[in-house]
Amino acid sequence: MPVAFVVSLAVSVVIVLALRPLLPAVPLRLAAAAMSVPEAFVAGLGVLGLAWHCGAMFYAPLVGSIHGTGAVIRAINAMGAASVIWYAVPALMLLAGLRRQHVVALTAVAVALLAVGGTMYDGGSLSSHLGANFVCVVVLAAVALLLIVPPWQRRSGPAAHKRPQA
Repeated sequence: MPVAFVVSLAVSVVIVLALRPLLPAVPLRLAAAAMSVPEAFVAGLGVLGLAWHCGAMFYAPLVGSIHGTGAVIRAINAMGAASVIWYAVPALMLLAGLRRQHVVALTAVAVALLAVGGTMYDGGSLSSHLGANFVCVVVLAAVALLLIVPPWQRRSGPAAHKRPQA
């Protein structure tokens, strides 16, 4: 994975998330939904699992330095059923953690995750896969910026505990 890609992705996410304290209108009052501690935990595990999968594919020597990870890294890089499971389970965990978010946001994240999975396993180019990854991560950061009310920042009003209708 090119260093320029990693740096530009990291900078993009930092910029998006840094906007949160600067924009008093976010999270968007009419569409935001509170995230419970268990939902945040499941979503966080999903993100970590997806990062693990990505690390196993692109940074195998680094991830492999963790004792006992060799078999998992080999399974992921074989691009077979085990690799799909190691991708699908964290992706589903992320979606489960986001389940109370607006249906449009949840759909955008799901479509972005499907694009990442599709470009990973279709035998296509690395650039299309990296592009899908970039879009997916930025979409997820935008959902976090615009819609998620974290557990430590409960608000009053209709958006605090309900899922908005589409």
